[in-house]
Amino acid sequence: MQRPTKDDCLSRVTGQSQVVGPSQSLVALVGVDISLPCYLEPAVDASDMTVEWARPDLDPRFVHVWRDGAVLENKKHPSYDGRASLSINNLKHGDISLKLSQVKLSDGGKYKCFIPTLGRESTVELFVGVVSFITISLVRTEKDKVSSGELECTSEGWYPEPEVFWLDGEGNLLSAGPTETVRGPDYLYTVSSRVTVEKRHSNNFTCRVQQKDINQTRETEIRILDPKMHQRELLIRGSTKVKDLVQESLQEKEEEQKDLVHVISVLMQQKKELEILRDKHISQLTEVEGEWTEIEKELKPINSKYSWKKEDRQRTLSDVKLELEKKKTEYNKSLQSNVETLKKTEDVITRMTEKKKKVENQIDKIKEQLEKTKI
Repeated sequence: MQRPTKDDCLSRVTGQSQVVGPSQSLVALVGVDISLPCYLEPAVDASDMTVEWARPDLDPRFVHVWRDGAVLENKKHPSYDGRASLSINNLKHGDISLKLSQVKLSDGGKYKCFIPTLGRESTVELFVGVVSFITISLVRTEKDKVSSGELECTSEGWYPEPEVFWLDGEGNLLSAGPTETVRGPDYLYTVSSRVTVEKRHSNNFTCRVQQKDINQTRETEIRILDPKMHQRELLIRGSTKVKDLVQESLQEKEEEQKDLVHVISVLMQQKKELEILRDKHISQLTEVEGEWTEIEKELKPINSKYSWKKEDRQRTLSDVKLELEKKKTEYNKSLQSNVETLKKTEDVITRMTEKKKKVENQIDKIKEQLEKTKI
């Protein structure tokens, strides 16, 4: 059976098929892979059609272009090199969804899925978030009252800006002071909050940090004991209870360490890709400057041989120079954006690495404490 031609496919879908996307915005965390849904309904083979994915706020605006059965790499915005793709098998079934790999903070925005031959498009909005870990510390205690005092909760590296809540052991919200928020040069937020606690609240307190837009919540708990209660507990249950609490704390810190290692690994891979992209931009700039020098050399003997008028020669060189200057401006703009993103990524890596060291020191101290609680 003969395969339908491109015109046959278009004749069946024109005026009938719709380009359909999701009804709600999508959410992704930095470092994950995500698919931006877009379909032809009713489904037809789209592998021979032109499919354009773009972000109007970018220059160049194209994220991915499929035309004549191939990807047009020269149309793509450099920040999506090697990260945006369509599935050929899915295209055959009318699925023109875009896969984004290793999502970056800069990927957040509105995407347009467009079929030029149909004149139909769909919009997909993507929110990109970053979540982090929480630490609680006892910053002040009243004299001889370990279960009373002030607690501080801190969490670094969030996007968008999160909210902070304190809860007692029964899950009731506590009245805390205003949340302090700092936005770093990497666009990530650091939040901190303090709460004054008393005996009547209970011995367990939870700090919860959440970001509703990306539907992400992190929380951690601290337990502070009254010395007299602590002594009675030791008499009744022995040191095993203390050891269990310390062991639980160790497990939490080891999980936090594991998560930090993963985040740093993702960021290091992103840094490597950005460095490759930076070198590519530098090479493109060098190539453009070389082209200008070569063209000038080639035009000189031609001008001499044919005795062109001076104004004609200037016009010829001016046209070429204008085109090359335009390229140079585009490459410079891409290079600057790339260098800025690389610097932000390196800053985050530094912060995450420092945090990892702090967690490792905490793990060492907890292990020392475990040794002391051996029965």
